[in-house]
Amino acid sequence: MARMHPRRRGSSGSDKPTADDPPEWSDVDEDAIEERVVELAEQGHDPSQIGMKLRDEGVTGTPVPDVSLATGKSITDILDENDAGPELPEDLRNLMKRAIRLREHMQENPQDHQNKRALQNTESKVRRLVQYYSGDEIAADFTYSYDVAVELLEE
Repeated sequence: MARMHPRRRGSSGSDKPTADDPPEWSDVDEDAIEERVVELAEQGHDPSQIGMKLRDEGVTGTPVPDVSLATGKSITDILDENDAGPELPEDLRNLMKRAIRLREHMQENPQDHQNKRALQNTESKVRRLVQYYSGDEIAADFTYSYDVAVELLEE
């Protein structure tokens, strides 16, 4: 998604070191990693949570520092191959959850102008992501609304 804030202050954080091969100490089998990814997805974990669990817990006690280096595929690619992927992309689902929470807060507190602005910004982000994902990840005729988001996230 495009950057939404002024480009004055630079970027924070660190860059991930470049690596072409998995570390020598990580000798986990590709098939074992893929099985564990699918197993964690069936337990209801998101792709980002799966990555953290593999990093922290690993497969059979051996941590997996980077799934894409070990298998040559990303976690979402593995989930798509095994039909275990989420029906909505994770970033879109999280933004919809936030928009729902903000909308419910605004119904209880109609004078909260700061959160009204936050709701407008969040729904704008959701609409941009829907446009980005339309046709590939979600239906081409999908349009965001509060009622649709509540219905999708109830499942």
